[in-house]
Amino acid sequence: MTQHGSEPADLAPGTAEDVDGEELGVDGVPRGQLVLDKLVARLDLERIEVNLFRGVSPARSTPRVFGGQVAGQALVAAGRTVPEDRGVHSLHAYFIRPGDPKIPIVYEVERVRDGRSFTTRRVLAIQHGEAIFSLSASFQLPQPGLEHTEPMPEGVPDPETLPDMGTRITNMNLPVSPFQLLPRPLDIRFVGEPVFSPDFEPTREPMRVWMRADGTLPDDKLLHVCLLTYASDLTLLNSVLARHRVSPDDEGAARASLDHAMWFHHGFRADEWLLYECYSPVASGARGLATGRFFTRKGRLIATTVQEGLVRVARKRS
Repeated sequence: MTQHGSEPADLAPGTAEDVDGEELGVDGVPRGQLVLDKLVARLDLERIEVNLFRGVSPARSTPRVFGGQVAGQALVAAGRTVPEDRGVHSLHAYFIRPGDPKIPIVYEVERVRDGRSFTTRRVLAIQHGEAIFSLSASFQLPQPGLEHTEPMPEGVPDPETLPDMGTRITNMNLPVSPFQLLPRPLDIRFVGEPVFSPDFEPTREPMRVWMRADGTLPDDKLLHVCLLTYASDLTLLNSVLARHRVSPDDEGAARASLDHAMWFHHGFRADEWLLYECYSPVASGARGLATGRFFTRKGRLIATTVQEGLVRVARKRS
């Protein structure tokens, strides 16, 4: 029932089979176009039958398959069975079992319905003959209709004025975990102190980060949606921890995505800056609910996400 376990969800698990020629951040971790290209290659699934696809994980990976990876790959599988003129408008997913990064993942697509305006697909991700993840996705022909939206938060600093992940970690002068050494295909910049910072203070305010693919992506609408799906799982559960004095690196702290839903409102490019605002309205029963909103730099709300996750903290002994 977990996909990313207790690793820092602030860092994007990338690929690192070959670091030759890759750009390095100030902390020596690979980043940039070549790292991004390897992530894009991971999302380019192998078709093994009409409704069957196969995906793989990075050779150097987290102990369990990163949840954003399996969600992005499942959405690619669904999209490969849908006409190109129909874009993703929503997805609903459940993380069922831990994924093993050492073996391929088979994605089985069920063509639920092909209507005049909407197309529905279900995808089951399978390893060792068992389901590890399920996804339902809906696609729609572009249609006119009523429009309204919430405005972008005011007073948010530009991403260029904020340190990137490598700079922030270097400036903290903290012990580096193995997960922080994984290549970063995304450029992530926290607006305030991240929850893993020793200077972080619990807050009821939303957590905000700027993020974009760290390079240039092809003009493939499905790819941009799948990249955003991948990215949406990176910092969302941190908003649960942000309400409390708990760091993701605390001994005994564990997080795991249980379910994930997204709605896509407008077109966007994942290689342009997007503001991700995350907030947790409630936590109970070792579960935390987190909501997120993606805005373009011009202030347009382009996607909404909701996730419930398992959030366990070790009990203090008296």
